[in-house]
Formats: sequence, structure tokens, C-alpha cells
Amino acid sequence: MSDIDYDKSTAFLGESQPYQWRLFILLSLAIVPVGFTGLSVVFFADTPAHRCRIPVEANLSAAWRNNSIPLERDQESGAVAPSRCARYNLEALRGFSETGLEPGDVNMSSVGKERCSDGWEYDDSVYVSTIVTEWNLVCEDGWKTPLTSSINFGGVLAGSFISGQLSDRFGRKIVLFAAMTIHTAFYILQIFAPSWPMFAALHFVVGMSRVSTYISAFVLGMEILSPHMRTAFSSLGVCLFFAAGYMLMPLVAFLFRDWKSLLLGLSLPCCALLPLWCYIPESPRWLLSQGRIEEAELIIRNAAKMNKKQAPEIIFKFLQSAPPSAEKKKTSYNICDLLRWGSLCWLSLTLWIVWNSVNIAYFALSLNTSNLHGDPYSNCFLSALVEVPAYALSWVMLRWWPRRLCLSTTLILGGAVLLFIPFIPQNLTAIAVALEMLGKFGAATAFTIVYAYTAELYPTVLRNTAVAACSMASRVGSIIAPYFIYLRSYWVSLPYVLMGTITALSGVLSLLLPESHGLPLPETVEQMQPFPGCCVKKPYQLADAKDQEEAAEKQSLS
Repeated sequence: MSDIDYDKSTAFLGESQPYQWRLFILLSLAIVPVGFTGLSVVFFADTPAHRCRIPVEANLSAAWRNNSIPLERDQESGAVAPSRCARYNLEALRGFSETGLEPGDVNMSSVGKERCSDGWEYDDSVYVSTIVTEWNLVCEDGWKTPLTSSINFGGVLAGSFISGQLSDRFGRKIVLFAAMTIHTAFYILQIFAPSWPMFAALHFVVGMSRVSTYISAFVLGMEILSPHMRTAFSSLGVCLFFAAGYMLMPLVAFLFRDWKSLLLGLSLPCCALLPLWCYIPESPRWLLSQGRIEEAELIIRNAAKMNKKQAPEIIFKFLQSAPPSAEKKKTSYNICDLLRWGSLCWLSLTLWIVWNSVNIAYFALSLNTSNLHGDPYSNCFLSALVEVPAYALSWVMLRWWPRRLCLSTTLILGGAVLLFIPFIPQNLTAIAVALEMLGKFGAATAFTIVYAYTAELYPTVLRNTAVAACSMASRVGSIIAPYFIYLRSYWVSLPYVLMGTITALSGVLSLLLPESHGLPLPETVEQMQPFPGCCVKKPYQLADAKDQEEAAEKQSLS
């Protein structure tokens, strides 16, 4: 079955009709939980200010208790502040206290230091609790905090790999709602995790189910909506509803300062979308591919009834007219073919680098909102808000601009503004935040563009495999993105220097990609635009004799 045959057979439904708009809204609503919970880790895994706990059993005077923490220079502000991971030797301090010495009588530099063996005291002015305070994920265990996000993105990688196969085997609808149910259930189960390893394991499943929800809803919308509506769905519907969920998340986090209450507050509203099962149909395209023609026709007839259209007696005539024994020989392709031919290999490698750069910039900047100057809730909302004009701009650029110019401009400008942040004085924090939001704006715009651009460059026989491979490869970037933020502990500007450089260089690299704007989608590998310098451009192979006659006629007229 070809897309052309299906679109022709269902053209009587019309384009922007009630049935299409209802599915547009319902499938976009299914994306809201992905944005609503996807980056909540910035709150429930944030690290509040902390210092070593001094137990009551230490028997220190008030003066010695107040001077029991050594002063160190803070890496971010440059100011001198109490150490977060060390304290003076309590046995020595107890001896000074018992002999009546005051802190001013002792050279504190000669007093030994020790680890926080009695735990930590945490500032609760912003958060009542987080998983960091729950399991003391600081100092020697501080590496576990970014690893929590990386494990979640590892689940996203696994979900990207298996969700497509499950959808092809069991159907788009059942995988969509199974993923939504698992996502909600495991999000709640995290509340009862007895330890960080168990929490991380559950968080891995949450990542799998979240991306499976996104991919299943996206594919279902692309297959069931009309050509005009699916363009708006893929560029505006999915992205804007994701941003809407993203913007609601800091509001819920502001209301629930305890991490367990926050997870519950984010998961329960997602249950309200499960009844959509009764209103979202299965993909007729998938049903036809499985030979379930009667079920597909029933869905289309219900759609015609809602749109007040008269359905033909036989909807899918192309299936009725096809000889049952006549099967066209088709070459099957797999992910290994992306690296087999010269031009195709270079195209795939270039796109994998660009996709990784976009993922690093987008997720690292999204996860960094809690480290920005000012209120973390406002910063997170602002980070989500800038995505709305970014998605609108991407739609405009994709409609009228060449693809290479779209992608390279957003990446180069987005990376360049990040490189200016280290030169902003510390007293001008508002400018630094504004530049970071501009960088996030560029990354979000590039994120939308690279999806559409990639689908246009590959032929139909490899398109789904290629986009899935790019998405899987890019998960390496999202997995390591949390550790870019962790580099703040060495130099506060180091993440911006690395992200800005990588993003800008990938923008320059994207200029090597072939142009696809205004060109028909390639159907075969031979019809692809060649990668510059790899091979001689091959002309488009005409589909059939009729196309050849039309081309010959146009050539004679010219």
C-alpha cells in the first residue's frame, strides 16, 4: 500500500473537517503529559544548599558549633562560604571547647578536616525535600544526581528502539495507551522507592514509556490525519501542546515542594487522558497493512458520517483491484544500509552529529534552569515559554526558507549567544539569563527543523529507519547532557563554552547537507540528493511511463 493510494481513497473526507480537528486536538492532548513530566527532574532532583550536620552528641559550645564548618571559595559566585562537604575534626573542637578556648584563640588552619559522617543539614527555604535530601546525593555521591537524568534518557533510548517495533506488531493505539498507563503507574511507584537504585530503575521505565507515548501519538497522527492537517500537527500541534505541559509543570512544582507530593501531583492529572481510548481510533493505514480491511473501512465510514460526507461503496478500491498473487519485489533495507554507501553514509554520520548537538544544547539548557540566578520556578517557566515562539518560527522557516539555511542559522546563532555568557559580569545576571534563553530558543527551533529536514532527505524505503536511527543516535547527547551541567562545579562557565562551541560547529557542519526545500520526496536511494563531494548527482528516476511522457512533452515545449 502506498501513501498516494490511501490519500486518494480517503480524499472524499475533506481536509480541515470536524473529524480531523477532533483527532488533531485529542492526539495533541496525549502529548501534554510528555511535556508535563519530562523535565520535572529539575525540581525533584535539585540540590539545595547544604552543610555538614553537627550532632548534639558532639557537646560543642554555641561558639564552636558556629565555627565548626571551614570556609571555602564558592566556584559559582566566587564568594567565601561554608564548605558543603567537610567539617573540622569534632574531637579537636570538643577538646578546645572543654578547655575553655574560644574560636579566636585557635589557628583554625591547623585543625584537621573530616567528612560529613553524620549527614547533612539542608536548606528548606525552596524545597521541603528532594531525592537529593532523601538519599544524601551530595559530595562523594553527587555524581548520582546527573546519573538519575542520564538513566532516564537511557530509558528514552530503549523506548525509541522498541516502541516502533511494538507499534508495527500490535498497533499504534494499543501501544499509545499502554505507554500512557505504564508512564503514570511507574511515576507513582517512584514515590515508594526504598533506595536510590530502585528509584533510578523505575525512572528508566518512566523514560521508556514517555518516549513511547510521544512516538505512538506522533505516528498515529501522521497516519490518520489528512495531508494538510498532518503538516500542522507535526510542526504546531505536537510541539505547542508539549510546551503547554512544560509550562504547567513549574506551577505544580511551586505548589508541591515535597518531591513525593510533586510526583503525585504530576502523575494523577495524566490519568484524566486515559478515557481518550474511547475516542481515538486505530490507524486505518496500519489496519490495512495487517489485512484488516473491514475495520479500516468502518473507521473511515464513521469519519465520513462525522464530516457529513458520502462514502463510496468500496473505499479502498486499490486493494480490490490488485491481483492477489501479484506482489512487487521490493528491496528491504535496515539500519546497516545507512552506513553502506558513500553518500548515504556521510549523510547519516553528519545528521547523527547534528542531532546529538541539538539534544545536548536543548536538554542541558532545560536542566540548568534550577542553577540560574533567581527563582527556579520562574526560570523553568521562562525556559518553557521561549519554546512557543521557537516552534512558531520553525513553522514559518520550514514553509519559506531553504532547509540548510534554517538549520545552520538557528544552530550558529544559538551557539554564539552561549559563548557570550562567560563575558557577562556577575552583577548583570539578567543579561546572562536572557542569553541563555536565546540559546534555548535556538536549540528548540533547531530541534523541530531537524526532524522535518531529516525526513525529507531520506527516501521512502529508508525514511522511517533513518529518522529512528537519528533519534536513537541523538540519545547519546541527551544521556551526557546532565553531565554538562555537572561541570559547573569545576568552572561555572565551562558548560556554556562547551555547548556553544559544539552547537555553533554543528551549525557550520550542517551546511554540507543537501538541500531539500521545494523538491519532491525521494522514493528510492537512487533519487536521493547526493552528499556534496561524494558522488555525481543522479537524476530523478521517473515513476512510470505517464510521468516520462509528461516530462518529454514539457521538454519539447521548452
